[in-house]
Amino acid sequence: MREEILSVGIDIGTSTTQLVFSKIIIENLASNFSIPRISIVDKKIIYRSEIYFTPLKSHREIDGEKIRELVEGEYLAAGIAPLDVKTGAVIITGETARKQNANDVLQKLSGLAGEFVVATAGPDLESIISARGAGSDKISEEEDATVINLDVGGGTTNIAVFKEGKLLDTGCLDIGGRLIKIDEASGKILYIAEKIKELIKLKNIPIEVGQKPSLEALNIVVDEMVKLLEESVNIREKSDFYEKILTNKGIRDDIEIEYITFSGGVADYVYNPNTKYLFKYGDIGILLGMAISKSNLCTKIKVRKSIETIRATVVGAGSHTTDISGSTITYTEDKFPIKNLPILKLSEEEENSGYENMVKVIKEKLMWFKLEKEFQPVAIAIKGKLNPSFKEVQILAKTLISGLEEILKEDFPTILIVENDIAKVLGQTLYRQLDFKKEVICIDTINVENGDYIDIGKPLANGRVVPVIIKTLIFNSKK
Repeated sequence: MREEILSVGIDIGTSTTQLVFSKIIIENLASNFSIPRISIVDKKIIYRSEIYFTPLKSHREIDGEKIRELVEGEYLAAGIAPLDVKTGAVIITGETARKQNANDVLQKLSGLAGEFVVATAGPDLESIISARGAGSDKISEEEDATVINLDVGGGTTNIAVFKEGKLLDTGCLDIGGRLIKIDEASGKILYIAEKIKELIKLKNIPIEVGQKPSLEALNIVVDEMVKLLEESVNIREKSDFYEKILTNKGIRDDIEIEYITFSGGVADYVYNPNTKYLFKYGDIGILLGMAISKSNLCTKIKVRKSIETIRATVVGAGSHTTDISGSTITYTEDKFPIKNLPILKLSEEEENSGYENMVKVIKEKLMWFKLEKEFQPVAIAIKGKLNPSFKEVQILAKTLISGLEEILKEDFPTILIVENDIAKVLGQTLYRQLDFKKEVICIDTINVENGDYIDIGKPLANGRVVPVIIKTLIFNSKK
């Protein structure tokens, strides 16, 4: 069996809105006598849209109608009908995700992208998506190294660190190229973001809205922003202002970086500084990129070229790999089908780090999936020990329950994805330790990663297995 799937990715960011179409080839790689195992065997971007400034009605509201018009226009230009698209992702990122009507915009795009993989990407999830789009995870895997990606966009800089191919940590700062907007004709400042106003006041820089600043003054602001980025990657001592500039959190202080990659719109001017049109986009993005290129970020850390820059996030259009769970699974109630469930994956090191640390890690990572003080449904993924003892299963179940304490209060089932074949005993143990008061779904022989989404279908084979679709955000990088 060989099949082509058409996928769309739509990224509505702080600065830009763009779209790509990808062709995904899937094939059953199992023998005729085995359970089907369908995997991606090829992937190719077949159409890249124009890059548009994200249309806004105001600083607080996205223009949903204009965005839909842009997207529909690109469908026509590509010669693709919405019904041709089997899957995709609509991703609202950066400052745009905080706009008042972000969810309304998603609704207006309904029907243009099939099943949404991501609705509103929080800063941690956006960091993972953009870093994979840049190919940072592949570099870290191939080089057995610790690689950090800075996705420098219009409103935020998203940070993700990979060690030997595995996600190590994420962070996000309110630093970006459109936090100061400038009228290209008059040279006057049209807008300054609140946190940058605080920074300007703290450093006594002569800049304010309505006035024409000197290039020297703008460069002082940009240099201060770059210093904060240096602090964020642990090559400069943290200043008092560092905590204020964080969107949500920074990376751990003990992480030592070997390589750095850049993505986002500003990245093009890190890799290719250009002084000809400094205010081409009506903001400080070019100045910021040039300042980064001359900073300690590029002299104290080895710079690697990213695969994608401004398109790193949008290239992550949703692709599907389909699998079948193991035949020893637990589900206490038929809640299927379940669609678009994000994955929270623990590393083997985290799984084996002891009760207290594992509980701490789960609680911290759950915050990736908390938007506007509410948790999203999420599937916890672990490798699990092969052939564990009864006592080890009991301890693992207790640890998971402690780590999931906050999300257990929500009105959706507890879902676990286990790589090794222990789902039945682990799921039943969890259900018992939860006093049979919380629905549990536990499936195994499935390998997923952070940044993946999963669909779980109706049980098959008399309820012994479930069909699974793993939605991996695909990227134009080497396998």
